[in-house]
Amino acid sequence: MARSEHTALEVTTRPVEGSRSTRRLRREGLVPGVVYGGGDEPQTFSVNARVLRSALAHAGSVLDLAVDGGTATPVIVKDVQNHPVRGEAIHVDLLRVDMSQPIHSTAVLDLVGAEDAPGVTEGGVLSQETREVNVLALPDDLPDVIQHDVSKMEMNETLTLSAVTVPQGVTLLDDLDETVIATITPPTLEPVEEEIETETALVGEDGEPLEGAELEEAERQAEGDTADEAAQASGDDDS
Repeated sequence: MARSEHTALEVTTRPVEGSRSTRRLRREGLVPGVVYGGGDEPQTFSVNARVLRSALAHAGSVLDLAVDGGTATPVIVKDVQNHPVRGEAIHVDLLRVDMSQPIHSTAVLDLVGAEDAPGVTEGGVLSQETREVNVLALPDDLPDVIQHDVSKMEMNETLTLSAVTVPQGVTLLDDLDETVIATITPPTLEPVEEEIETETALVGEDGEPLEGAELEEAERQAEGDTADEAAQASGDDDS
């Protein structure tokens, strides 16, 4: 599709009503929305859910919005609220735009080639720290997605936004050197519990460990006490 061609979106004016009316619209397969900006008053509308889904799936950055069959106005999607369970659109916000004036928007940052990165093949873990970036461009130049190849990243490497190349006419608004987009770190090793052997030393009345004959006598006495305890326990069981 040529850049001068935009996806058409036809909607119908709706009055500003409460939540009950909004629920009724959704039951009828319609999605409520509002368009604002461009020096005109906000205007509420409803749109067929399937028409909206198709427009969003095939649209670039700009839609040609026609309200009640009127003259098309270029707009961009500012926000789509989705159902938390079913995922379908339940409300859409559109913004009127001047095609000759650059506007601020966001673009998804898509990192590709991670599986080929040396740091990953060595067992490292790649973490994407930034998933959306702020951009400035003319409406027709706004990218939905900016891709960056990370297949050369090494172990312990940190990648900032300064490494990302954007299409012509697009300006990145985030701090290029401070915005971290990805890191590769070594895998976390599970701690290994060391078996520590402990020995209980026999000590004399002065608190010092026994040695030599005194130690042997203490050990024999300890063994005798243990045998007596076992015999006593056996006698208790017989009784």
